[in-house]
Amino acid sequence: MLIIFRIFAVWTFKYQLMAKDAVIIISGGMDSTTMLYEFKDEIAMAITFDYGSTQNGRERVCAVTHCQRLGIRHIIVPLEFMHRYFKSTLLMTAEDIPEGNYNDENMKSTVVPFRNGIMLAIAAGIAESNGLKRVMIANHAGDHAIYPDCRPEFVQAMSEAMSAGTYENVEVWAPYTFLSKKEIAEHGKALGLDYTETYSCYKGGEKHCGKCGTCRERIQALKEAGIDDKTEYENL
Repeated sequence: MLIIFRIFAVWTFKYQLMAKDAVIIISGGMDSTTMLYEFKDEIAMAITFDYGSTQNGRERVCAVTHCQRLGIRHIIVPLEFMHRYFKSTLLMTAEDIPEGNYNDENMKSTVVPFRNGIMLAIAAGIAESNGLKRVMIANHAGDHAIYPDCRPEFVQAMSEAMSAGTYENVEVWAPYTFLSKKEIAEHGKALGLDYTETYSCYKGGEKHCGKCGTCRERIQALKEAGIDDKTEYENL
């Protein structure tokens, strides 16, 4: 009887690991795209939020491409009110986007106040409405310096609030929280991802600008991960 129980317990654990019970917030950038492929067997649905940022349009095309390729249900949720009422250089024009390293003081102007909190809350409602139990977000260690809603303490608090506020006890699943951009790129390299099919630049141009914080972070991460960077940059 004990042997049967152990076999059942192992089978149940494996099923839980492989069950498609997650919804992922995907922008179409490097991090969320890598997460989409790495955990594709556990993802039932993907959500892209259109909040009117400078790069939204370019990112959205990438998100659609990858979700279609993997056969993962994908929805786009408009958040036009954020563009109208929130203050951030990401919600202005390409000329307003500061240049510099990702952790420079001037990059704080790119923060969209409580963006991840809003997106996670909406994703929690969508998850529960579809019988799903986890919401995936691709925040990483490089975000912690200037983005409060990417930090571990925020993710933990938001997960607890979502669990307490849903019948399904929906939680946040953020497996990249303590990974660097380089480490995420290494995951993508192992998966054979083509990062030219992702978009990072805050300025939202046809080519990556090469000078904004996200471009610089992308360039460095790909270089450190030993990936031949075939991204087209305007200023390199």
